[in-house]
Amino acid sequence: MKKVEQSIKDFISETIRTIPDFPKEGIQFKDITTLLQDKRALELTSYMLAQPFRHKSVDYVVGLESRGFLFGTNLAQDLNAGFVPVRKPGKLPAQTLSETYALEYGEDQVEIHEDAIFEGAKVIIHDDLIATGGTASAASKLIERLGGVIVGYSFIIELSFLNGRDQLTPNVPVESILIE
Repeated sequence: MKKVEQSIKDFISETIRTIPDFPKEGIQFKDITTLLQDKRALELTSYMLAQPFRHKSVDYVVGLESRGFLFGTNLAQDLNAGFVPVRKPGKLPAQTLSETYALEYGEDQVEIHEDAIFEGAKVIIHDDLIATGGTASAASKLIERLGGVIVGYSFIIELSFLNGRDQLTPNVPVESILIE
């Protein structure tokens, strides 16, 4: 099974293009739009994201704006869970909680509806990519403030050299299909 899994990972990796110097010089942007265009890559990515969590009882998948929405809803459906978006400020219509996090130069903020997650709910946080871990860490704090329990993190791509997983909730599994 390991050889098959590695073959799938290699295939998925080949469908993702890297755009140099986007959105600014020195950044190697991982563009998953090419993955989304390939129906087989789309199917296999959804399959690989769900695999590590199939044995867990999950109440919600929390998708991070905006590319976390693309596979987050599929992941929620595959795990028989609900989907909750975490968005940039001003995008959610009902009462929200917000969390500020540090960027390389400055700060940003994410929000969640106050009634999105019930006390004790088991939650997986999903995004397409983890770099420094700031957004996922902020989402973790929001979920914990609502009384949710984070049971896993899910990413398509992990830029390991940026040590983003160090920012996440300790002793919670971090599952990434591709680690660079």
